[in-house]
Amino acid sequence: MKSFIVLVGFLTMGYAQLNRYPYNPDYYGRRFAILRQSQDSSPDGSYSYSYDTENGISVAEQGVPKYSPPNQIESVRGQFSYTAPDGTPILVTYTADENGFQASGAHLPTPPPIPVAIQRALAHNAAHPEEDELYRRY
Repeated sequence: MKSFIVLVGFLTMGYAQLNRYPYNPDYYGRRFAILRQSQDSSPDGSYSYSYDTENGISVAEQGVPKYSPPNQIESVRGQFSYTAPDGTPILVTYTADENGFQASGAHLPTPPPIPVAIQRALAHNAAHPEEDELYRRY
C-alpha cells in the first residue's frame, strides 16, 4: 500500500511538471496570424521593433541609450493599439526614460483637479518658506 501511494505521488509530480507551462495556440478558440513584423538592433544599443496581427493588434517601439554619468539610461518611445471587446479602438502611446514610464491615451483616467483651497495653501507655502524654520529641530 505504501509503495502504491509513493508511485501515485511520483506520477502526480511528473504530470504536474509536464503541464507546468501549458501552450494553447487556440487562444479564445481562434488562431491569429502575424501579418507584419520587423525588428532592428544596432551595435550602439538602439533598437526598434513592430508587428501587426490579424486581429488588429499593432505594436511599435524604439529605444536609444542615453549616457549620463554614472549610469546608462534607455530612452524608449512606443505605442500599441487594439480594439476593446465593446468595439472601442484603444491607442496607447508611451515614453520611458529617466523620468519614468509615462503613458497617454484617450481611454486612460485623468486625476481630478486640485481644489482651490489646496492650491492657495501650496502657493502660500512656496511664498513663505521662512515659516517652516520655526518648526525645524536639529
